Amino acid sequence: MTVSDLPPRPGPPALVLVAHGSRDPRALSTVRALMDRVRELRPELSVRLGHIELNEPLLPDTLAALGDTPAVLVPLLLSRGYHVRQDIPEMAAASPACTRVAAPLGPHPLLADTLHARLLEAGWRPRPASAVVLAAAGSRDPDSKVDTNRMARLLAARLGVPVLPAYASAAAPTVQEAITALQARGRYRIAIASYFTAPGRFATECADRAPWLASAPLGAHDAMAALVLHRYQRARETPVTAAA
Repeated sequence: MTVSDLPPRPGPPALVLVAHGSRDPRALSTVRALMDRVRELRPELSVRLGHIELNEPLLPDTLAALGDTPAVLVPLLLSRGYHVRQDIPEMAAASPACTRVAAPLGPHPLLADTLHARLLEAGWRPRPASAVVLAAAGSRDPDSKVDTNRMARLLAARLGVPVLPAYASAAAPTVQEAITALQARGRYRIAIASYFTAPGRFATECADRAPWLASAPLGAHDAMAALVLHRYQRARETPVTAAA
């Protein structure tokens, strides 16, 4: 048998970005921009997009289009919760593709880098009596709050100022409650760090509460693309999810 007679070596699994979905058109354009950044970093990868709800393509349709092509699903979610624990694995198991599901993006130091960069873009600088509220979507899942609390500690270490986590829904404290608590501690220059992957209603509502300034959502920052690829690579080392 010659080299030309050997079967071609299989390529790497496809990378499927799993976005939540939003009625805000800026969310879809942001996710697509992030997908483009991932493709620029790893042009040999097949990079696809699937949504849990509200936007097309929906994740089951993306997986169906892959057929039996192996894939790694990377949730563009920032903590553990129902979508990570139930929805995405169930959709993956129902597809014919051989899939692996990566961990959510957060918490991770690369997110602290991105949050810091977005704050700097908004005009933030460490000043006397300054503090930051890490504004997240919120979830009833206790693990989600654990993850957000850890992200707040990572960001505080990165910035060198107090950082309090707060939530747009389903969890406490609210953004306003966190602002009030910081003000009671003598922190009057308070910024909102937008802990959202893309623009949307919750991100806008949280930013509107800012007494000083608010950063843009995480978006298609280079560190976000690097984190997606990190989660993809780590997931390749995990057991394969059996197809249904």
